[in-house]
Amino acid sequence: MIAVDTNVLVRILVNDPDASLQMQAARALLVNSSVLFVPQIVQVETVWVLESAYGFEKPSICKILDHLLHHPQFQLQSAESFTTAVTLFRKHSADFSDCLILTEATARQLQLYTFDKKLGRIKGTATL
Repeated sequence: MIAVDTNVLVRILVNDPDASLQMQAARALLVNSSVLFVPQIVQVETVWVLESAYGFEKPSICKILDHLLHHPQFQLQSAESFTTAVTLFRKHSADFSDCLILTEATARQLQLYTFDKKLGRIKGTATL
């Protein structure tokens, strides 16, 4: 098993003709490795890159996240939290990172306090 950072993961997931050499190298890594470990921060950063750099909309991002979850070569840090966060992200207007924060708080039976109005609409939060 090896770990990947956000740049490598994005090159595996996105067809980007402007980064074809990096894309080929990253995909070769996937082919030649049994399992790629994806840290939680990489999960969050990947969603941010897909939104901000590539302009992906939520349905496309959710499809990519589902692919990560179900692909046997990806081992996600805190996979159960990732799954719950994806479900919240799909249902609500909050950012994926906020959904993951809420998921981690809820797993510890903690109420999450926030100033974020979108996040504050989800059960388990309290808006200040």
